[in-house]
Amino acid sequence: MNIVGLEKLSLSDYPGMVACVIFTQGCNFKCNYCHNSSLISFDKECLNEKKIFEFLEKRKKILDGVVISGGEALLQKDIKFFIKKVKDMGFKIKLDTNGSYNEKLKELLDEGLVDYVAMDIKHDKDHYSFITGFKKFDYDSVKMSIKLLESSNIEYEFRTTIVKEFHDLKSIENICQLINKKSKYYLQNFVDSPDVLNKKITGFSKEELKNIEHKLKEKYSNVFIRGI
Repeated sequence: MNIVGLEKLSLSDYPGMVACVIFTQGCNFKCNYCHNSSLISFDKECLNEKKIFEFLEKRKKILDGVVISGGEALLQKDIKFFIKKVKDMGFKIKLDTNGSYNEKLKELLDEGLVDYVAMDIKHDKDHYSFITGFKKFDYDSVKMSIKLLESSNIEYEFRTTIVKEFHDLKSIENICQLINKKSKYYLQNFVDSPDVLNKKITGFSKEELKNIEHKLKEKYSNVFIRGI
């Protein structure tokens, strides 16, 4: 595994769990609002995997779970074997993914290797290539990953980071139509950081977020604004 970061304690990344967060290197997307853009390319020095397991061994009585994030974690060729080792230590696994590698996601689900998945849905179909920088993106892979999670027996959520210059009520409604109304769907307001590639984009105001949520709730009761 190309591990380049470790957050030793998190109370918010895995709902209801005390967890650590492992950050992997490399992503197939280049979203211009990404706050982890330094992880997109494979050019960072990786952490020693043995030391990661030594850390986990010492935290067995403190941590409930391990979050594997990125970058795009499913780019990692040996992610399945890594997860198996972590699961054998007694930890629950949460995976953060952009949903573009549905075959790898299916494999993990079929083998019972993940307990919670948070899948990012970047935009509606017409704007996916613009957001991700992926000129010939196969949107069906996103729809397949949505179906895989909705037919699974694990906990999951869908989420979209919304940017004032890129997203509007109509495009968010288009995303809502892809998702079963029983599925949890979170909107996360864009927050600027030094790693963000586009320095000219902004988030919504608190009042704008509440207004978006109010309008969406008229049709989609499963939509929530995270962080307000």
